Amino acid sequence: MTDRELINRAVEAAKKSYAPYSNRTFGAALECADGTVVTGCNVENAALGTSICAERAALCQAVSMGKRSFRRLAVYSAESADYCTPCGVCRQAFSEFSPEMELLCARADGRYVSYRLRELLPVMYARDRFE
Repeated sequence: MTDRELINRAVEAAKKSYAPYSNRTFGAALECADGTVVTGCNVENAALGTSICAERAALCQAVSMGKRSFRRLAVYSAESADYCTPCGVCRQAFSEFSPEMELLCARADGRYVSYRLRELLPVMYARDRFE
């Protein structure tokens, strides 16, 4: 799957967002190590803490399918003129599984940049610190 195809999957996922409070739709497409692609969208709630980001929605779905290793994550927001990067909570959540994964951070105009998760979250709290 090309970068553009993965980003297009994130664009499609964003269309399913439930965002009545922020009016900002986000979509994510997560490519698993076996090539499976799982998508997610943001789901807001009036109790802000119960809202979930598109990235973690995709992660939870993938983990529920038994996936534990990931290659790439594409993130997109239709309302963003800036490159759409995962929030700190999402970065930490993914670090549990694939700290070297690639992040494709897209803008509404279709342009994107690529990072490694480790670049955006240089000091990670890994499982082995607690064992």
